[in-house]
Amino acid sequence: MPNRRRILQSLATVAVAAPWVARAEGRTVRLLVGFPPGGGTDAIARVLAERLKDELGAPVIVDNRPGAGGQLAAQALKAAAADGSTFLLSHDHTVSILPLVLRQPGFDPARDFVPVAGFASFANAFAVSARTPARSLGEYVAWVRREGGGRGAVGIPAAASVPEFLVRIVAERNGLDLVAVPYRGSAPMMADMLGEQITAGVGSVPDFIENHRHGRLRVVAVMGTRRIAQMPEVPTLAESGVAGFEELPYYGVFAPAATPRPALDGFAAALSRVLAQPAVHERLTAMGLSVGFMEPAQLEARERAYRAAWARIIAASGFQPQ
Repeated sequence: MPNRRRILQSLATVAVAAPWVARAEGRTVRLLVGFPPGGGTDAIARVLAERLKDELGAPVIVDNRPGAGGQLAAQALKAAAADGSTFLLSHDHTVSILPLVLRQPGFDPARDFVPVAGFASFANAFAVSARTPARSLGEYVAWVRREGGGRGAVGIPAAASVPEFLVRIVAERNGLDLVAVPYRGSAPMMADMLGEQITAGVGSVPDFIENHRHGRLRVVAVMGTRRIAQMPEVPTLAESGVAGFEELPYYGVFAPAATPRPALDGFAAALSRVLAQPAVHERLTAMGLSVGFMEPAQLEARERAYRAAWARIIAASGFQPQ
């Protein structure tokens, strides 16, 4: 009986979405991404866009709007026509964190956006460059004390982000003077780490995983309650002495608030079918994601819980919205 109910619900969703999908044929669908080409979020968006075009019967382009940690992309989504042609693919920072750290982000997720579907969770990670001898977070701390007199610089993909607060907490709990150096996304941060311009960085596992596998840098700790399957040798932050980073970030798709329900359901149904394709699932998993489709209500609940958890951490850090 449960299987029959799920099948009927799926058929109902397809029936509702069908008129919008038909209208979508022949027009371009934009997938806004708030970070530059070459980073983890951009790579994920391009994997999905390639398959979504077949499911929607329309071209799907990745529209990169890098800058300010995804703020520019979020503002572009707010300004976009609510006709089902523009969506934002984002992780937690843009939707959950920016409203907590900026007095005037230029958008209000609860008022200006509507959740379409979630599709994955992932872990942020602390990584060191290849020339750094550290093989663990503890060894990195000891190396900074020994070689830098307790001072060091750690790259982050955006200012006032989860990676920045992680750097602050690692520094505070170990008595170090670590400066979080913000970049315009993970791609330029990775370039500097690989070029030995900076010896450590905090970003998402999808940002680091390929270079970690090939020994070009080393991930020494990951967020979460347990080690991730793609890097079983890497301990969690809690195992490394930095508890409090157990709530994992997410990836989701959002649309302008007034977007018609058939358009939202049509895109969500197409995304669900794409995620069910073994090749897509395997590729995203290999990139460090824990893939799982989330209905709009599930994504909304996940975002709300994540924002509440980080509101407490940010307040406890003494950070004042800018």
